[in-house]
Amino acid sequence: QVQLVESGGGLVQPGGSLRLSCVASVPIFDFYTMGWYRQAPGKQRELVATITGDTANYTDSVRGRFTISRDNAKNTLYLQMNSLKIDDTGAYYCKLERSVFTSYWGQGTQVTVSS
Repeated sequence: QVQLVESGGGLVQPGGSLRLSCVASVPIFDFYTMGWYRQAPGKQRELVATITGDTANYTDSVRGRFTISRDNAKNTLYLQMNSLKIDDTGAYYCKLERSVFTSYWGQGTQVTVSS
C-alpha cells in the first residue's frame, strides 16, 4: 500500500511563504511524475505543478512564485510557495504517478492565505 503524507500547510499572510512536503512510503524515481494539486472550497481540484526527473511544469497562476522539487533519496516531494496570494488558499494534495495506469494521492494539507 503506497502512502503519501503531506505536511507544511498553515495560515499565512498575503506575501508570505510556505514550504509543503510530501513523503512517500515507497522509493521514488526520476521517471515517476509527481505533482501538487489544490482544491479551493466549492471548486474543482486543479493542477499546481508537476515534475518528472528535473523537468517541472507550472500552472500559469503560480509560475514564478512556486517551485516544485524532489529528493529521491528521502522519497520526498516539495513545493516552495512564495509571494502567496489569497487565491492560493485551498487544500493541497500530492500525487504520485507510478505509471499511466497507477497513481496515488495524499490526504491533503490546508493552506490558508489571509490577512
